[in-house]
Amino acid sequence: MANYDIGIDLGTTSIIIYVVGKGIVSKEPSVVAVNKKTDSVLAIGQKAYEMAGKTPAHIVVERPLQNGVISDIDMTEEIVKYFIKKVSSSYVVKPKVAICVPSAVTNVEARAAVNAALSAGARKTFLVEEPIAAALGSGVDISLPRGRMVVDIGGGTADIAVISLNDVVDSTSVKCAGTQFDDRIIQYVRLNHKVLIGEKTAERLKKEIGSVKKVMEDTEMEIKGRSLETGLPVKITVTSDEFIPTLNEFAMTLVVAVKGVLEKTPPELVGDILEDGILLTGGGSLIKGLPELISGETGVQCRVSENPIDCVAIGTGMALDLIADGYSLSYSSDY
Repeated sequence: MANYDIGIDLGTTSIIIYVVGKGIVSKEPSVVAVNKKTDSVLAIGQKAYEMAGKTPAHIVVERPLQNGVISDIDMTEEIVKYFIKKVSSSYVVKPKVAICVPSAVTNVEARAAVNAALSAGARKTFLVEEPIAAALGSGVDISLPRGRMVVDIGGGTADIAVISLNDVVDSTSVKCAGTQFDDRIIQYVRLNHKVLIGEKTAERLKKEIGSVKKVMEDTEMEIKGRSLETGLPVKITVTSDEFIPTLNEFAMTLVVAVKGVLEKTPPELVGDILEDGILLTGGGSLIKGLPELISGETGVQCRVSENPIDCVAIGTGMALDLIADGYSLSYSSDY
């Protein structure tokens, strides 16, 4: 396998690049800064993220992927081109590219992802479902006739799938993921403290003290924002416990989806899942109390992947390796 073949975890909040033979080589926010006066791209990735909330009116920092799907094809192509150029070790032979997609992806969305990669210079493009990649990247042997349940909670969507014999038995995708938790935090602070905070502050709050279930002592955190009453900058102190009801209510959307997939899964595979547990992956799986909440509601033990953020990109690279070695993967679509 040439060392410039690439696996891409093209997420709503971040893009992670895996190069076969090298591992994870790049991890940056999937954002673009655009000058609306000239329609030119000013920055991509981390540099663009640092501009967020600090630009003049004619410069917009936007995410071309919304809720796990491509909403702006042109800007997505710019992102993919940028990262392929950044990590490729050869411009003579175009790389093969594997891209992760949600399990419930539509044909239109799949074609948009393929076109972005081909336009960016890929020789051939493979689409791999995110739960499959997450399982592979977490060290799960999906070739066995045994039911495995994966819940991949990304930035825009949560993908829930039962896997057996290298394929997805049943799956669903729900918009209950990282950015939506951030939105709930922003709404809560606005309604209950009359303060407007930004996305970065909400994300930091979620990571540091956010919880969907009481699993730790009440913790305080000081945040900054703009008072909706005076319009002036303010500092307020919030606690972890006060966010539990609103985050728990939203997290139940995910729990209901997990239950729905379990209810449609064949009995023999459900028995395997009960024995092996549910695997949680993605950055959203790190929200405090989430494994305990899902376990308590379903009666099935949950565990978080050892490398929840990178496992999807790693699994994508592993899929490329398997395809190169001649394995027939029924879950990958090539173009």
